[in-house]
Amino acid sequence: MATVLYIESSPRKARSHSIAVATAFLEAYRASHEGDTIEKLDLWNTDLPAFDGAMLEAKYAIMHGQPHTPEQADAWRRVTSMFQQFQSADKYVFSLPMWNFGIPYRLKQYIDIITQPGLAFSFSPSEGYKGLVTGKPAVVIYASGGIYSEGSGAESFDLQKPYMKLWLSFIGFTDIHALVVEGTLQGPDVAAKNQAQAIEQAKRLAQVV
Repeated sequence: MATVLYIESSPRKARSHSIAVATAFLEAYRASHEGDTIEKLDLWNTDLPAFDGAMLEAKYAIMHGQPHTPEQADAWRRVTSMFQQFQSADKYVFSLPMWNFGIPYRLKQYIDIITQPGLAFSFSPSEGYKGLVTGKPAVVIYASGGIYSEGSGAESFDLQKPYMKLWLSFIGFTDIHALVVEGTLQGPDVAAKNQAQAIEQAKRLAQVV
């Protein structure tokens, strides 16, 4: 049995295209993986600590081989707790809208908290950076108001998909699947058509991930 961690980063809920596709994926996944467990992490209803002050200094203490002060140690426990929740999953599903050509700030904050030396990655002069979250698949569901796919002429504006792929690869993922809903602001007919296509792709992908 596997545990799937579903990370939701849109606050629009019932009006969210990315959540609609994620819901279809997870329903199809449950039907074909009856023994698996799905855990949901709603980033808009999660207490995400600010990554500053003692928490930031705790990170640099680790990077420079220095001991933590009591305040830094307490802050670092919050980091490790969130990372352990993330690492404990066997499979991952992310749903995210495009905000200002990138990702929502709550998702970026979560990424900044868990992407830490000795947890998500390591570094040595001989090996460089090495991702430590390995051997696990990730499904990333993207939604955007515009159309940024190859051939659109607007590819350079898309900082959403390249960032997520870079981050996941950096921390060790190699099995990354993308589901995309584009043109959600191109009118209701275009939005409905593109969402329906993404949902059909999601249902098929759920059978094999």
